[in-house]
Amino acid sequence: MKRTNPVWTSRSEYIGGSDARIIMGDDQDKLLRLWREKRGEALPIDLSNDLIVQLGRITEELNRTWYERTSGYTVDDVQRQVRHPVHKWMGATLDGRVQQTGAVYEAKFMLPWNFSEEAAAEKHMAQLQHNMWVVAARSAVLSIITGGGKWVEIAIHADPLYQHLLLTAEKKFWRCVQTGEPPALFNIETPRPRLEAVRIVDMVTSNSWAELAASYLRTREAHGEHELAKAELKKLVPEDAKEAVGHGIRAKRSKSGAISFEAQAVEGPHASVK
Repeated sequence: MKRTNPVWTSRSEYIGGSDARIIMGDDQDKLLRLWREKRGEALPIDLSNDLIVQLGRITEELNRTWYERTSGYTVDDVQRQVRHPVHKWMGATLDGRVQQTGAVYEAKFMLPWNFSEEAAAEKHMAQLQHNMWVVAARSAVLSIITGGGKWVEIAIHADPLYQHLLLTAEKKFWRCVQTGEPPALFNIETPRPRLEAVRIVDMVTSNSWAELAASYLRTREAHGEHELAKAELKKLVPEDAKEAVGHGIRAKRSKSGAISFEAQAVEGPHASVK
């Protein structure tokens, strides 16, 4: 279902999700340009010749269709404009909301070079947390199509602490827009995203995986014997002994009572510890 709810005639009237990324970012020049745009002193950057942006726009419907087909959920409120009920200068133009869960839906196109789910979630964290705050959503879904023909779904949960810092930074920025005082970077660290493990990955083509898997299988039995021997050796160390030595190993008891082992060069038979 697609609903329209025209709220603004210009992006200069509010702070949106894409603005949040700049406000929480580390590029002072971009921050100052955004400030001038919001004050009406500069025109928005023309993105009509930005190929990546245009690929994102043209694949948006495909992205949403693919998500619905794969997840079994329905995305509505497509391109709906909303504003925060209290902070009227906060707004969002949603790619959609997941009907069954209420999650904010965000569609992205990303290049496959050095792509990782962690980097993608971190890159779009400010936008997602901003949009979740605006509509009081507890979660968001990042639906990504890469140029390598890959589709990825990432679930992001609302982070109250980060949203508090985000609100503080946006309030300060909006105050600068109103007063004319140039803003400064806020230097707020993006929280490490908590990603839900939902994929099964085939590692057959990875040479590193193959080598380590062979090593794991080769040493698994020996490792089991090693752990069993260590457990039995600990039982043989008298309770009042600080150290126990013999046959090439030394057992040491820490102040807390934990016993650790180290290998020794075998020089000859040792007397047994009584």
